Amino acid sequence: MSTLERDSPSADHPHQFAAGNRPAEASTRRVIVLTAAMMVVELTAGWLCRSIALLADGWHMGTHVAALGLTAAAYALARRWADDDRFAFGTWRIEVLGGYTSAVVLGLVALYMAGASVQRLVQPLPILYDQALVVATAGLAVNLVSAWLLRGHGHSLSDDPDADEDHADLNLRAAYLHVLADATTSLLAILALLGGRLLGWGWLDPVMGLVGAGVITVWAWGLLRTTSRILLDREMDHPLVNRIRTTVQADGRAILTDLHLWRVGPGRFACIVGVRTGDPRPPEHYRALLRPYPQLAHLTVEVEPA
Repeated sequence: MSTLERDSPSADHPHQFAAGNRPAEASTRRVIVLTAAMMVVELTAGWLCRSIALLADGWHMGTHVAALGLTAAAYALARRWADDDRFAFGTWRIEVLGGYTSAVVLGLVALYMAGASVQRLVQPLPILYDQALVVATAGLAVNLVSAWLLRGHGHSLSDDPDADEDHADLNLRAAYLHVLADATTSLLAILALLGGRLLGWGWLDPVMGLVGAGVITVWAWGLLRTTSRILLDREMDHPLVNRIRTTVQADGRAILTDLHLWRVGPGRFACIVGVRTGDPRPPEHYRALLRPYPQLAHLTVEVEPA
């Protein structure tokens, strides 16, 4: 059996995907400060005004402060250990792990919001609508500014967790989704408070809490699904797998006996290809066949005579 490993042109720098995202990290830290300040205001106002929507939004912001802290920490750790040879393919997955943890926190936030809303439906309390509306509007403004700060980093940052995920900064996307979730709950709180003040629909406050919990659950699930697939190396349903298989089998001289693909960076993969052939060709032959796929940052080819 002969073996050949092919790296990208920057193979002398095996940790090329672990540099982190310094501008996004700096913006994340600014968003943490804004969110923490607004959290204190909303929790205080929600307790004084007896608004479950404001309290839910305040606690929601609190969990997001923690999750955004994880985002910043993941960037810092990935950068700190970027040249550590113990990480075979660099420290990029630390950022993915940060995104996964944030998705779990989002799910817990949604669960808390749903529970608090059901409790307030069963045991309603009078709400000071005018004061609560002022605070909720300020919260929405802070969330929109935070979203703007994060939105400016990376073309792949999208509201859809599945969009362009090959090249996405999933750690930044997690932070962005937390801010969007905050903005959504603030907007829903405003709508609920307006409905209660103008129409006397006090029940709208906890109902909007349930709606917000449902929206956040959907976002959390999408982010959890994307990040867990990377962490578990569940990539064999990626379109690139079929392209590699088709390319090798189209050669006509070999049978594909082994194929493994896993992600090592944004839009970059490592791959092992095993072939059996009665007309042995050097591994370089198959290397040339797969050269049109720049996504393959690391490629190992094993050739076994039939």
